[in-house]
Amino acid sequence: MSFRALITDRDAEGRVTSSVQELDDIRLPEGNVTVDIEWAGLNYKDGLCLTGGGGLVRAYPHVGGIDFAGTVRDSADSRYAVGQAVVLTGWRVGETHWGGYAERARVNADWLVPLPKGLSTHDAMVVGTAGLTAMLAIDRLEAAGLTPAAGEVLVTGAAGGVGSIATAMLARLGYQVAALSGRPQHGEALKALGAASIIDRNDFLAQPDKPLESARWDGAIDSVGGKVLGKLLKQVKYGGAVASLGNAGGIALETSVLPFILRGISLFGIDSVMQPYARRVAAWQRIAATFDLPAYAGLVREIKLEELPEAAVAILAGEVRGRVIVSLGA
Repeated sequence: MSFRALITDRDAEGRVTSSVQELDDIRLPEGNVTVDIEWAGLNYKDGLCLTGGGGLVRAYPHVGGIDFAGTVRDSADSRYAVGQAVVLTGWRVGETHWGGYAERARVNADWLVPLPKGLSTHDAMVVGTAGLTAMLAIDRLEAAGLTPAAGEVLVTGAAGGVGSIATAMLARLGYQVAALSGRPQHGEALKALGAASIIDRNDFLAQPDKPLESARWDGAIDSVGGKVLGKLLKQVKYGGAVASLGNAGGIALETSVLPFILRGISLFGIDSVMQPYARRVAAWQRIAATFDLPAYAGLVREIKLEELPEAAVAILAGEVRGRVIVSLGA
């Protein structure tokens, strides 16, 4: 049996290019479950993999795509039956193991999660790695004591995939969300998701820098890093917490110990790649019960395999709003 895949390759001069090719099943990597992929997602990390950035891909030719959803075609693991709907995120699939930019994938059963009731494979990729990461961040902040009865929760990079889904889910859970973005033209779309206020990133960073600033945020989910994270830490209220899950604004962190020792704040790192199975299942179940998919529909763009190289460049340039998902089903 053959299938279509976006093959990413690097030539002798180091140029990385991608093209759609027809492959035989024998080309699939090792694994004990084969999945017919119906939808895949486009994430910032995918943009790096398709353009050769970040050194994420070590062996070429390669099939990218760090998340996908589909149905089981063949299984040597008793947990998964033929025809069962599944979703995969993380485990370095799409980086060191062939991923979702193909009509078929073969993976380790431990990397899969059964699709929760109420979510289609299309829905699962609207959520994707971005939504799973956002929910893990919400879970972590709530474990630290954040409740809807608190004040404002800041979401940075709010027009992106993680930020927009975090905004929508926090609002649905009853939180008062302030959405910070460098693209204020998307403010009305964020308000439609439930954001109570919109903050321009340039205005936020233009405020005078002090070792400690006026305390405003009871919690925050930050997908930007860099100067934005450094500044918001100075504005978190006593006992508040921040979940850090991205570095689109840089990996450097300029801060001091003062917010930690004078206000007792906490900074949590959120990783969705290597999360244990039980935590993934619980997060996906909560997503299915929380995320308002119809309300988010206007922030979803569907593309084909052939459009991925151009979309990869766009997401790295910060030109993607919400979620881009890739259609692979018949």
